[in-house]
Amino acid sequence: MDEAKTENKMTVVALVENEPGVLNRIASLFRRRAFNIDSLTVGRTHRPHISRMTIRVVAGPEYARKIATNLQKLVNVIDVRVLDNEPHVERDLALIKVRNDDADSRNTITEICDRYPARIIDVGPHVAIIEMVGTETIIEEFIEEVRPTGIVEMIRTGVVSMGRGTRIHDTKFINRRALLEAAAKARTGNGRID
Repeated sequence: MDEAKTENKMTVVALVENEPGVLNRIASLFRRRAFNIDSLTVGRTHRPHISRMTIRVVAGPEYARKIATNLQKLVNVIDVRVLDNEPHVERDLALIKVRNDDADSRNTITEICDRYPARIIDVGPHVAIIEMVGTETIIEEFIEEVRPTGIVEMIRTGVVSMGRGTRIHDTKFINRRALLEAAAKARTGNGRID
């Protein structure tokens, strides 16, 4: 992969409330600021009311603080971190459907998969599906190696990142809905919270 492309990408991680409209507000912020989102992944955390967004942005490091500050101002955003300046682990998942209709292409695909953290998860008479999990750079290298066999279809999840060691990105945040439900349960017959 081109070094310049990698250097101009930064990873921003945001803890957000698991509420409707949050993704739209964040995407609108990036649109208004004219930053291109290279990949965006959102998933639940171990706390059901909190989701974690990993946003890979095409922007130089000088914009990292600006993006984080603007994200932090949004409603429903709990905490924001830029991971490029601290040790972290990044992974991307790709499913790649390749042509597999002769012995030569089957052998080539198997040999390439043996050199990478990739595995063939489905084989048909004409195509095979390969699952590849790794860093963005390794996946790009793998794609270039299998391209001559004939890529028929491909999908990638986008980068997910997590700080290494004791760099824990968590919160004690309780959303409003959970707080109101707890208050309603705690009410006594006289309308007071005990």
